[in-house]
Amino acid sequence: MTEKFTIGTRGSELALWQANYVKKELERLNPGVVFEIRIIKTTGDEVLDVSLSKIGDKGLFTRQIETELLAGSIDLAVHSLKDLQTEQPDGLIIGAVCERETPNDVFISKTGGSIDDLAKGARVATGSLRRRSQLLHYRSDLKIEEIRGNVPTRLRKFDESDLDGMILAYAGLHRLGFGERVNQLIPFEIMLPAVGQGAIAIEIREQDKRTANAVAKLDDHTTDLCVTAERAFLRKLEGGCQVPIGALAALDGNVLKLEGMVGSLDGAVVFRESIMGDAAAAGSLGLQLADKLIEIGARELLDQTREQVFRDSAAGS
Repeated sequence: MTEKFTIGTRGSELALWQANYVKKELERLNPGVVFEIRIIKTTGDEVLDVSLSKIGDKGLFTRQIETELLAGSIDLAVHSLKDLQTEQPDGLIIGAVCERETPNDVFISKTGGSIDDLAKGARVATGSLRRRSQLLHYRSDLKIEEIRGNVPTRLRKFDESDLDGMILAYAGLHRLGFGERVNQLIPFEIMLPAVGQGAIAIEIREQDKRTANAVAKLDDHTTDLCVTAERAFLRKLEGGCQVPIGALAALDGNVLKLEGMVGSLDGAVVFRESIMGDAAAAGSLGLQLADKLIEIGARELLDQTREQVFRDSAAGS
């Protein structure tokens, strides 16, 4: 009898690209084993006209999929790692993390050029508070516009608008074949990415040794160490899409460097620090970096930001 596994995923173009990529790689690494895909709709897919910061982010793009995984109706779930909460639900673990795509954010415009080439007061679209904070910190004169939707939808909305620019993740554009739309790969000095940006996570049941053995072959050790540090940093700061937090880890031999930022919504205040240490202590390095930012005021800044987001949400409801 043929061994079979069911992969759970969201139904967006990017989610399906990622699920099909994982399916193809697992079939290559597990000859003779069948992997099939099942699409599951999540809250984040159904609420498309409200900003992520106002909806809340507790499992926005994962909860329904994780419910199916715990129930046993699927064997594994494929997620953009940045969508996962930093604490896995009881009974679930990350079984593998695929090799990371380029984690940078990118700038898209209709006239070419970079962020530096934008006229004073230009209007730039993003649905991310993290991008908003760092962009305004770099160019306080810019006007930020809210935009939601999957990658093709955002591109269409942008093309039909009179906006001057838009910020997206490189990974999603590249994976869906829109790489030619990139005008600027934004340097990390200007904009740190979201925790786990560009990485694909495979989530499984904690005690499911059969699935664990099948997916373990796809785990990329370097990416795993880097995102472990980033997620520990985010977990300590109790962050998500409701606050501007960014981080990026890089591995050089056995040395891991982690850089992180916390900012205000208007970009007027941005705390940014880095740390280096033994890669084997990746999680500990993430916690230490969070503590460094907390010591210089990050906790108070995040509390103020959450209060402001809550007030803005209440005023808009």
